[in-house]
Amino acid sequence: MTKIILKGTYCLIIHLENDNRIPVGKLGPINFKKGYYVYVGSALNSLESRLRRHLSTDKKIFWHVDYLLDNVDSNLADIVFAVDNHKWECELASEISNSGDEIQGFGCSDCKCSSHLFHFDVLEESIEAAVESLTKNSLNPKRLEDMDIIFLSND
Repeated sequence: MTKIILKGTYCLIIHLENDNRIPVGKLGPINFKKGYYVYVGSALNSLESRLRRHLSTDKKIFWHVDYLLDNVDSNLADIVFAVDNHKWECELASEISNSGDEIQGFGCSDCKCSSHLFHFDVLEESIEAAVESLTKNSLNPKRLEDMDIIFLSND
């Protein structure tokens, strides 16, 4: 049986325990407030590999979000994602920008968006914004706890 490579768009829900100034590649140092961040990304080569990479603590720093996730005060609290062949990240970022505070220039060097990272004070609000951004684009949101079921059933 051939494994199908699933594609999709995702929102990482990142918890930052303390205010922090974090150097982020070519963006330079950014002042991050404690709270929750929603980072919007897509994976059109392998959604499973990308999500597992973000969950890993042993990886080369490559994307803007890697700098945030690599900080000692940060942890990946949840993932909201949808399996779909279309790259929805800009549409999701636009939707989430209506409720979260954007971090200017973060995660959007390959598009015209002003940001793909948004700050929230409360975990539930960050998750709700991510879920709503997917449903408003007619996507079926899944959560971190659904990951193994979806990807294992694809083996």
